[in-house]
Amino acid sequence: MTELRQRAVREPDAPPEDKESESEVKVDGETASDTESRAEAVPLSTSADDTPEVLNRALSNLSSRWKNWWVRGILTLAMIAFFFIIIYLGPMVLMIIVMCVQIKCFHEIITIGYNVYHSYDLPWFRTLSWYFLLCVNYFFYGETVTDYFFTLVQREEPLRILSKYHRFISFTLYLIGFCMFVLSLVKKHYRLQFYMFGWTHVTLLIVVTQSHLVIHNLFEGMIWFIVPISCVICNDIMAYMFGFFFGRTPLIKLSYVMSGYRCFVCPVEYNNDTNSFTVDCEPSDLFRLQEYNIPEVIRSVIGLTTVWMYPFQIHSIALSTFASLIGPFGGFFASGFKRAFKIKDFANTIPGHGGIMDRFDCQYLMATFVNVYIASFIRGPNPSKLIQQFLTLRPDQQLHIFNTLRSHLADKGMLTAGTEDE
Repeated sequence: MTELRQRAVREPDAPPEDKESESEVKVDGETASDTESRAEAVPLSTSADDTPEVLNRALSNLSSRWKNWWVRGILTLAMIAFFFIIIYLGPMVLMIIVMCVQIKCFHEIITIGYNVYHSYDLPWFRTLSWYFLLCVNYFFYGETVTDYFFTLVQREEPLRILSKYHRFISFTLYLIGFCMFVLSLVKKHYRLQFYMFGWTHVTLLIVVTQSHLVIHNLFEGMIWFIVPISCVICNDIMAYMFGFFFGRTPLIKLSYVMSGYRCFVCPVEYNNDTNSFTVDCEPSDLFRLQEYNIPEVIRSVIGLTTVWMYPFQIHSIALSTFASLIGPFGGFFASGFKRAFKIKDFANTIPGHGGIMDRFDCQYLMATFVNVYIASFIRGPNPSKLIQQFLTLRPDQQLHIFNTLRSHLADKGMLTAGTEDE
């Protein structure tokens, strides 16, 4: 001990470089580990019992375990009933519900960040978070309106101007928020403010981008919304009862039933004659019964040589497989996030179930897959959109395209001389 003391006295002070590097680790006298410990010390009260008083009185004689089981079961049935109601109300109501779910999920995640770091009094954190949500939604939904309702946009002068300069307006709005963030930086909170800036943008990426893809799927037809959501729901339920393979069977049957109704398989389009949105079309080959030959190996087992089914049923197998194998990783990701902040649920919005984000953690990942799947294997060129864009061109441009198309068809032998004269 004496030697150690003598060596400590003889050793010179640390060089200035080391002191500077140590000061960089600290933020106004507080190290990164201190920051994390302070954040962990903040209690996040998301487990309060907000069960309706009616249910509390009705289930008061049960143990807490059975009471929670009944609460979850009753509210699950209520959510399923609400799901059927909004499906009955049509795709436009579904889009509004998706928008509301997106806002609530964003609120739950941003609130967790605010509860963790509110003791630091970070300026403008929540204000900027909601502002960026507004900017991103303006960009995405503006793109959607321009893409799917091109005729309506071109007919109305204000909409036409907003559509023409949409991306410039969106970028300008984002730049305003970016500049506001830079101006709000406080010297002693640089690191935390950049933490929360990243927190907001990752939340926008996870929630807003994928909810936008859900709406894109809806425009392709309600079946591309209902079947994927049902895949995840059935997988969650059947995982407890029948396991992986049995959980997929009901979805194939569901897709067979829905494929026969135009209200589920037709895309949402704007009708210029009625000035309204319609869901009516001639079903594509994807939703028409076709005969398939059964392989020789299976014929001897089931006793059939052919089977009639919709091609969409084959695609539904791919959707249900993704929901069973990859979909749960969205839930694992959400569980890891909650464990990192020592919380049970994202919020107390639904008694017995937690927050809206707790119910949709797997759905967002599924929505992205469905959108990519449609773009890769289903969607082809849309003639109606091409015609809409063609009619907005100048007369000389339309004439040039007409002559080019006529020459192309004549070279292929699809137009004869008599047809061209007519």
